[in-house]
Amino acid sequence: MDSWHKTACMLCSINCGIEVKLGGAEGRTFEKIRGDKAHPSSQGYICQKATRLDHYQNGKDRVTQPLKRNSQGGFDPITWDVAIKEISERLKHIKEEHGGDKIFYYGGGGQGNHLPSIYAASTLSALGSIYRSNALAQEKTGEFWVQGRMFGSPIHGCFDDCDVAFFLGKNPWQSHGFPRTRNVLNEIAKDPNRKMIVVDPVRSETADKADVHLQLKPGTDAWLVSAVIALYIQNRWYDQEWVAQHCNDFDAVKRTFDTVSVSDYCKVAGVDEEQLLEAVNIMRNGNRLAFMEDLGIQMNRNSTLVSYLHRLMWVVTSSFAKPGSMNVFNPMHPLVVNTGKPPKRSPVVDAKVIYGLVPCNVVPEEILTDHPDQYRAMIVESTNPAHSLADSPKWRQALRKLECTVVIDIALTETAREADYVLPTPTQFEKWECSFFNLEPTRNTFHLRQPVLSPPDGVLGEPEIHSRLVEALDVLPEGLVDDLSNTLKTAGPLEFAKALQQQVQQMPQLMYLLPVVLYRTLGPMLPNGSAVAAPLWAIAHEFTRRCGDSVRQAGYQGSDIEVGQQLFEAILTSASGTVICEDTPESSWDRLQTRDKKINAAIPELLGLVEELSPGLDPIKDDYPLVLSAGERRAFTANTAYRDPHWRRKDFAGALRVSPHDAERLQLQDGGLCTLITENGKAQVLVEVSDRMQPGHVSLPNGQGLRNTDGEEESVVGVAPNELTSLSYRDFFAGTPWHKYVPARLETAS
Repeated sequence: MDSWHKTACMLCSINCGIEVKLGGAEGRTFEKIRGDKAHPSSQGYICQKATRLDHYQNGKDRVTQPLKRNSQGGFDPITWDVAIKEISERLKHIKEEHGGDKIFYYGGGGQGNHLPSIYAASTLSALGSIYRSNALAQEKTGEFWVQGRMFGSPIHGCFDDCDVAFFLGKNPWQSHGFPRTRNVLNEIAKDPNRKMIVVDPVRSETADKADVHLQLKPGTDAWLVSAVIALYIQNRWYDQEWVAQHCNDFDAVKRTFDTVSVSDYCKVAGVDEEQLLEAVNIMRNGNRLAFMEDLGIQMNRNSTLVSYLHRLMWVVTSSFAKPGSMNVFNPMHPLVVNTGKPPKRSPVVDAKVIYGLVPCNVVPEEILTDHPDQYRAMIVESTNPAHSLADSPKWRQALRKLECTVVIDIALTETAREADYVLPTPTQFEKWECSFFNLEPTRNTFHLRQPVLSPPDGVLGEPEIHSRLVEALDVLPEGLVDDLSNTLKTAGPLEFAKALQQQVQQMPQLMYLLPVVLYRTLGPMLPNGSAVAAPLWAIAHEFTRRCGDSVRQAGYQGSDIEVGQQLFEAILTSASGTVICEDTPESSWDRLQTRDKKINAAIPELLGLVEELSPGLDPIKDDYPLVLSAGERRAFTANTAYRDPHWRRKDFAGALRVSPHDAERLQLQDGGLCTLITENGKAQVLVEVSDRMQPGHVSLPNGQGLRNTDGEEESVVGVAPNELTSLSYRDFFAGTPWHKYVPARLETAS
């Protein structure tokens, strides 16, 4: 009988449940991969990207022993004891000499490695580190801030049973974003009673299925969405009674959009006014509208403003707290965890810090300075900022300037190559792991996935690394772990919880060291080597305290303590994941975290910008007349977890897509070469002439340009987009980058 191992894909935020069949000479090859039908969310669905996960698991540039940079710029292997001792001493010296706030952390927001980010909080607390960032600050901080001001709660669309699906700057056919994405899109497209609207400058695969594709000019989303809102307000098509009952300060919104010229704004966006009206009529005829935005606007001009305008569309269409619409979901754990009171501004550039995350585009500026508050050390965990963030050359320069850089990862990434120390860890399939991207309203799930393989000798799990660092920094009270362990063994979990709570009351700073404390005390008592899941015990109880009625709706019964324990045990023992809570759409009103349980419709900082949009000045310059989208998602592109380029069956080198009009104008040949030039660099690229692109718009895929090792040979396939992007092109408010709006030009390759 074939042996299939349950786990999950980690290539996007959905983390579909999968089953893996092992084989090969050593039994470590992923011979077959299929969807896990028992998974409560994905229900057996996977996309073609997940079937190639062996290229991640068995990548050739794996690191299996700690490395230290030598005087020649290379690396020497060292023992774990030496690595922990030297790193803790160097970081402790920086803390004592300059302050712990000079130690920066980047990580904890990728598609996997969510449990390690909990343990990293303990290390940061021990060091007194308060500044951090991760991939969410590349994309989501403007959206987070807007949603916090308007709703105070996390919200997601229910696409399974919507009448109208509205996608803004998103191509879910490739980027997903909700469970069973392609199945759901096909279901909507085939149902004559359901409609789909796509706003995208590219004729994407999702746009092919849409009833209306609003193919606007790149970077003009703010004008287009403003026109939609203006049509509703000027024609009084919105539900005035609903708005009066559920919204604050809508009169300010009304005054603003009463003066917007729909015709002028459509001209700026390059969209026919009649086509826009067709889309709005579809929305007006729908009862259940679900919306989604993504990187097409979140990495573009006016990104925070567009996130606000997007939510105003929810308001004028009354698309909240209804089935098949926008609803509050209950996350098992917040996506962003702060180690104490987060700073409000970055120390050197004075950039806004949203939800504790420093904008990625200012971090090199915070380092490459003589300012006394510059960052002096960095811990980078399971992420690759030297490749994935704007202006890679500047990032490499910044990493080299730091007094100590520690990278915790499975491979010798582009960032690891600039580090002082590289600490190797298990892959996503060699350890217990989970994802906190649990975004499903009304019925949310959680999946703690078990290891498929044992890790190779020489690597340590992140919880063990952080626990050893915390212990080396000598911040835990003497005897604390032993005393709590004895209480757990002799008196049981209830008395253990009381003793732990008493310790935190006596020493409040211990709150941020709890992951390590639980790992060392409760961890060894957990079954099947699942010690790393110990913090989930506390999270399950906190989740029950916060959302107990919703947890009970999912079938858990008893007191809060009993329900919390049942939930933890279900998470620990459910190999395919489990349902953690259930709600009704109407309960979204109760879940709002605004003061009066109403939507705050007016955000003055952003509302005033709507009038400033006209006449829509274009920042594109004469010497860079094209707009480059740097990092397009395609059928065979993924995040840089896939370092081996041979997983790609198509578009191996990642061609630059160019419209037929621009190809003819510039005399470019399909399959030929050209030189792509931006203000920050240039690269020779393969050309793909595509009628999906409109004139003036070109695109490069993500996940290309990695340094790959195959034996003694090293190669680079494709162009790394961030060799061409700039730190200075960023949102005025949130600091998120303009990766989808890079001024560029093309020249014939020599």
